[in-house]
Amino acid sequence: MASTIHRSPVGLTPMARVARHGGQGLRSVLPVLTVVAAIFVIWYAAAMALNATWAYNMAERLGRDLTFTQLVADTWSQQKPKLPAPHQVAVEIWNTTAEKSVTSKRSLIYHSWITFSSTALGFVLGTALGIALAVGIVYNRTMDMSVMPWVIASQTIPILAIAPMIIVVLNAVGISGLLPKAMISMYLSFFPVVVGMVKGLRSPGPMQLDQMRTWNATSVQTFWKLRLPSSMPYLFASLKVGVAASLVGAIVGELPTGAVAGLGARLLAGSYYGQTIQIWSALIMAAILAAVLVGLIGLVQRITLKRMGMA
Repeated sequence: MASTIHRSPVGLTPMARVARHGGQGLRSVLPVLTVVAAIFVIWYAAAMALNATWAYNMAERLGRDLTFTQLVADTWSQQKPKLPAPHQVAVEIWNTTAEKSVTSKRSLIYHSWITFSSTALGFVLGTALGIALAVGIVYNRTMDMSVMPWVIASQTIPILAIAPMIIVVLNAVGISGLLPKAMISMYLSFFPVVVGMVKGLRSPGPMQLDQMRTWNATSVQTFWKLRLPSSMPYLFASLKVGVAASLVGAIVGELPTGAVAGLGARLLAGSYYGQTIQIWSALIMAAILAAVLVGLIGLVQRITLKRMGMA
């Protein structure tokens, strides 16, 4: 009777282990590469479709016909296209990062640092406010009944409407510069922290809480030994959302201030002069900055949960 022999990874030779791990890595990367390739194909096709009208108009004025090859080359190389091609955005990012000094006001790294400064400050303030409100909501029924509905209602106000109000009020009392933009970032980032922390602090079950009472644990001890550790996965999940929202708040905060630095100012200047390539390069840079910040929080999450024995 034939039998199948299953070999564990421990029994594999070094070369077989490398091949096994390489295959697993390829299977995990292949879907991501497929999605990225699809995005680029759609982007290039959309750029050609949106920029074709200008190319045909120019060809008609010059009295010549466009071949498909000429159409592709023209739509992917216009100076002020409706939608720039990916390689045009990549060249702009390279020229404004690697080719420029980080202290130059034409450097995207310089503008990213300005935006990051207000993002980080607003994120810290929003996280502190969110955790404080969550603790109050969990431990105080009055706050739970009164504050939580207002926290939810606060997010129904469009940030584009409230941002100028915040800036005008703070300027009226002599506060300008970094803090007004940080306040807008805080306004957007504290909400996911509140919701996540309330869910996390309430995650221990009745049996766990009864066990703490059996040990005569005080409310403070229950908080530090049970509720807070249980809330860590919820906290880090909400922090990832909060830091992205904080970046959006920082960029929005730069728009009504007439700022001359920051990714928001870069977007505003590009829209004034019809520099769509500049606009898209700033957008991609903002996405990269958001990915880096979320990745850093994910790294801290893995280290923290591992030290707590949760990963």
